[in-house]
Amino acid sequence: MALFPKLGLRALGAAIFLACVFSLAVVAQEAGQFQYKSQEISETDGIPVLIKHLPDWENRRDTIRFARSTADLKAALGERAILDQIDFSAGTEAVTAQYEAGRLLIVEFASPQGSIDADQKIQAAISRTDDGRTFYRRIGNYNVVVFDGAGSRAANALIDEVKYEKQIHWLGKNPFAISAERAFVITTTDIFISTLLVIIGGVVFSILAGLVVGYLFFRRRESIRAKMTTFSDAGGMTRLNLDGFTPEILPDRLLGD
Repeated sequence: MALFPKLGLRALGAAIFLACVFSLAVVAQEAGQFQYKSQEISETDGIPVLIKHLPDWENRRDTIRFARSTADLKAALGERAILDQIDFSAGTEAVTAQYEAGRLLIVEFASPQGSIDADQKIQAAISRTDDGRTFYRRIGNYNVVVFDGAGSRAANALIDEVKYEKQIHWLGKNPFAISAERAFVITTTDIFISTLLVIIGGVVFSILAGLVVGYLFFRRRESIRAKMTTFSDAGGMTRLNLDGFTPEILPDRLLGD
């Protein structure tokens, strides 16, 4: 009779063990649904930050696709000319989800320059395709595209919901704060003014240095002249004593016969 209680305890223990394993599996599946390799992952739930920048992303979990290569994007979106213009070699990441207004794609580049280069290529690709259902906008370092849009108003409203919430801090001056033409004019003006100031400063310095050196030389000559008892313009040669300043030649200094 003691065998049945033992079997009951074993069955109960096995049931509890299976329930724990099942619970852990469900939790792991729920937590690992968005376990992607990303450069920036949320510390709270391990979800890439780029996914959380999708509008209403929590209700779009079933349609979200995260990509780190062109092949991943094409697997989610199919063959599209725009996808070939996205360079993933420098840590670029992308995320896409389905909405009523169309299929939204957000591409994040590691640098503003990469986003600017892709911006020109994507716009050129859209111009070549011109299907009337593709809408695009660059927001910060995000290049946002809506494929198969239901209309321009709905697509643009969906793009408006994408917010770039990161701030870029440059170690020096921001090279994109002004246009290239404006930067060229400012740089040229600064060089011209600097060159002109250097020239004027050199001329003023030369004049002041000449005045100082001339004054010192004049004072030196005046001090030497002040110490002279007599002055002769004959340069030390024998001359007539017309002014009475030349000393008399003593007879003992003259040559004899």
